Amino acid sequence: MLLRNFGLLRDDPAAFFLLVAIICIALLVAVTIHEFGHALVANWLGDSTAKKLGRLTLNPIKHLDPMGTLMIFLVGFGWGKPVPVNYELLRGNPRRSMAMVAVAGAVFNLILAAIFGALIRAGAVTWQSPGRLYPEDLALGSIAAILVGFIIVFNIILAVFNLIPISPLDGFKVAVGVLPRRQAYALARMERYGSVFLLLFVFLLLFTGALWAVLMWPVDGFINLFTGEGY
Repeated sequence: MLLRNFGLLRDDPAAFFLLVAIICIALLVAVTIHEFGHALVANWLGDSTAKKLGRLTLNPIKHLDPMGTLMIFLVGFGWGKPVPVNYELLRGNPRRSMAMVAVAGAVFNLILAAIFGALIRAGAVTWQSPGRLYPEDLALGSIAAILVGFIIVFNIILAVFNLIPISPLDGFKVAVGVLPRRQAYALARMERYGSVFLLLFVFLLLFTGALWAVLMWPVDGFINLFTGEGY
């Protein structure tokens, strides 16, 4: 996100640093609600590990992962600090319960995006897409609309990106939890290579327009669903 607007630093430094502040606030909101969702559902299912470690909180400092935060800040997608979960303490089928904990972050992101999207649909806030942001839009009267736009987009991107079935993203645990046992175990054995696959995927995402377009297709779909507008 910020890399695309870096030229603004030269043309209008005040607008650039205002944009930095807006992105930081939206980023903190999205990452915090995502990780809080994991901790809340894990605690609800019987595992209080995250609660004991102070992760069942809306304090953003507890949930920020340095690399994942930097990725969201610079390019618009990333992750937060993983919430510790002891699957042996979860009630019910361990695989299914773990999948519920894993998908909770994305669900909370989408719920929050829908809530802010309702403000757009109700006409309380004008839709300002971060994808079509111009320096003049950073005028004082547009700050609220820009912030709401970034909150909606960051929450949706965080949800969609984290549901990709590559370890250590949440989608990997969701896939292991919902696939038939044989396929789930086969996928679980690939977890050790997850970081390599993720780095390769991120590299391709950054430098392959087609792959970025594939990721943005569901993102734009959710934006349209929640706001009635496009990215």
